[in-house]
Amino acid sequence: MSALLLSARLDRLPIGRFHRRVLLALAVAFVFEFGDLNTFAYAAPALQQHLHLTVAEIAFVTSAAFLGMFLGAVGGGRFADAVGRRRALLLSVTFFSVSSLLNAVVSTVPTLAVARLLTGIGLSAMTIAATAYLCEVMPARLRGRMQSAVMAIGLVGIPVMSFAARGIVPLGAETWRWVFVFGALGLLALPLIARLPESPRWLHQHGMEERAAAAVDRIEKATAADPGSLPPLPPTPDVAPCTSRPGYRALFRGPLGRRTLMLAVVWVFQTLGFYGFVAWVPTLLAAHGFDLVHSLTFSALTTLGAVPGALLAWPLSDRFGRKTPIALIATGIAACGLAYGLTFDPVAIVVFGFLVNALTQTFAALLYAYTPELYPTELRSSGNGLVYGVGRLANILGPMIVAAVFGTFGYSPVFLYIAGSWAVVALTIAVFGPRTGMQQLENLQGAECAPAQPVLSGPPVPATR
Repeated sequence: MSALLLSARLDRLPIGRFHRRVLLALAVAFVFEFGDLNTFAYAAPALQQHLHLTVAEIAFVTSAAFLGMFLGAVGGGRFADAVGRRRALLLSVTFFSVSSLLNAVVSTVPTLAVARLLTGIGLSAMTIAATAYLCEVMPARLRGRMQSAVMAIGLVGIPVMSFAARGIVPLGAETWRWVFVFGALGLLALPLIARLPESPRWLHQHGMEERAAAAVDRIEKATAADPGSLPPLPPTPDVAPCTSRPGYRALFRGPLGRRTLMLAVVWVFQTLGFYGFVAWVPTLLAAHGFDLVHSLTFSALTTLGAVPGALLAWPLSDRFGRKTPIALIATGIAACGLAYGLTFDPVAIVVFGFLVNALTQTFAALLYAYTPELYPTELRSSGNGLVYGVGRLANILGPMIVAAVFGTFGYSPVFLYIAGSWAVVALTIAVFGPRTGMQQLENLQGAECAPAQPVLSGPPVPATR
């Protein structure tokens, strides 16, 4: 079975039982992943009050988490390309769940930093493996929408976490520890992931063609009771075999190198903009004069925009592709973030905060689908992990930048910096981003050894938008 035939078999499938299993398994993992990403932001005001941490110490612990995310993304990406998406998912979910529990039992700045670093490693490794798996098993016409659905369900973890923190953190000096227990519940996703087959594309790429064919058979049977009732396969051209495979260095040269550079800029500045807002809003509001309860309440209310924001990507992604919506949404985030920083009215703070949270999750759903599409199967997780990780690494300086801007210029200029970060993202995608959407992955990979030209033995595969 050729790679194009394998792709055609996966792309013709209607949404069925298999796809719903994937959706459920990854969504459960993301519920606790997204919740855990935000735990320290909601615990930070309590740590300031009860453990007497300074803003600089909170910035240091937050930076340690982003160093862990870089290590987890880059190392986890290469790991997932080497051992498979499913195995990487199982191990990374276990790692971040156990590490999250560790956060609940430490009390000093150094031990908090170590705990957040380990948690960050597991969180990023899981994200990279999950997005690669989803990209490789979903039909081309539905990749964006299914990523949107996984994000929307997973993002329930953010308001759950924020409202749990709102109720738990003010209860006592040690109650902040229970916030971190939430992330450890990610272990609930393991039985669901264990039921999934390995990615057929990964198996085929690693020479396990019989296992790849068996995996596709299993997916077809889990999609339709009678595989014979599936839509007919389109004519698939014979192709000359690819005699070389791009190694890791291909990510830094030629067509892939240009994509890596473009995506690295996008991930760096979207991370600075996103975490500059999400991770700092509770602390900034408290420092600006709002009490702990009000700052947590405002932050919790704004997170309600996350789920509808991710769902907004559903009608946009596969209909209009990824490039144009990503650029427009990034522009909208910049505008709403700036408006947030220029108002001190509680209602306006909640409204603009809601819009920022909604649009950032629309953006995230689009970018999570877009990034792995731009790399070939053999480097999909490595490339995705590299640019995702570089973005996280850059944000080691992000909290320090926010602290410096706030300390020197005050509250509102922080949001001017955030808006500028999102403007860079919009411009980079608009000018340099390739168009994708509703195309076979094999036609998008952009590697030095892209799909070979057809050996004309039949009609070509119909073009897709």
